[in-house]
Amino acid sequence: MFGRRRPLQIETERMVLRLPAHGDARAWAALRDTSRDFLTPWEPIWADDHLTQKSFAQRVYWAGRAQRSGTALPLFLVRRDGVLLGAITMDNIRRGPAMAATIGYWIGAPFARQGYMHEAILALVHHAFSAMELSRIEAACLPENTASRGVLEKAGFKYEGVAQSYLQINGRWRNHVLYANLRSDRRGRSDAR
Repeated sequence: MFGRRRPLQIETERMVLRLPAHGDARAWAALRDTSRDFLTPWEPIWADDHLTQKSFAQRVYWAGRAQRSGTALPLFLVRRDGVLLGAITMDNIRRGPAMAATIGYWIGAPFARQGYMHEAILALVHHAFSAMELSRIEAACLPENTASRGVLEKAGFKYEGVAQSYLQINGRWRNHVLYANLRSDRRGRSDAR
């Protein structure tokens, strides 16, 4: 059918990365709720209506609009058996001379440290560099978040510095360490001219 695009799906060995759908509301709320203590140290304070159906519906509409307009790509990590694992968002997509974007992500507590986020980051970065022709993918995390720093470094991101008072996390302005992955990364090579 002309004029209709197939919804974006990025497939990995164990997962499908796809836009959220209204039918995901219950699974998303349950995973976020059971992972609350695990996620709270690393995230902004949740709004009072964070886990409500209405709030999730707004999230789904925003995700669709953002993907269609090319400003963001908010994806759920769904295991091949249909279980929701977490989410990854490529946001602040910039075209023109920048050709860059920023990623953020979370994984549900029951699925942490099982390689799912590493797999998702690799797949999304590959999509960004190949299908979207971006040149730079950025990420930031709290300095003490060794799990997040480790997954970024394992996925080819390199440390670039510290941003002071970068985001409000758990109610406080916090410094973040900055990482980037470049499509044709020459950092650290002695043959660079």
